[in-house]
Amino acid sequence: MTNEIKRLQTNARISQVVIANGYVHLAGQVPDNANESITEQASNILGRIDTLLASAGIDKTRLITANIWLSDPKHFAEFNAVWDAWIPEGHAPTRACVQALLMKPGCDVEVAVTALA
Repeated sequence: MTNEIKRLQTNARISQVVIANGYVHLAGQVPDNANESITEQASNILGRIDTLLASAGIDKTRLITANIWLSDPKHFAEFNAVWDAWIPEGHAPTRACVQALLMKPGCDVEVAVTALA
């Protein structure tokens, strides 16, 4: 293992991607399209995750774990429909999904993932 840390899309507050010790950590992703349906918000986020993983040279088949925050349990089934269609068969990561008050108004979902480089 190397102790090198590579940061992508970094500003004063956050790095969208951090690669360290063979792992790719993505910051929590929130939708650009707040106030839309969970299906639209989730699709937006998962597309962004695909792009960020690609910037690290990997794809979603390398996911190890996912953390999901929903603003309301009523969104669980609709989110899962989008998630299940997005995850390649046989490559589901470990996952936690909880209810949380999210910081961006109109945002009903946030997703953070970790993958193997």
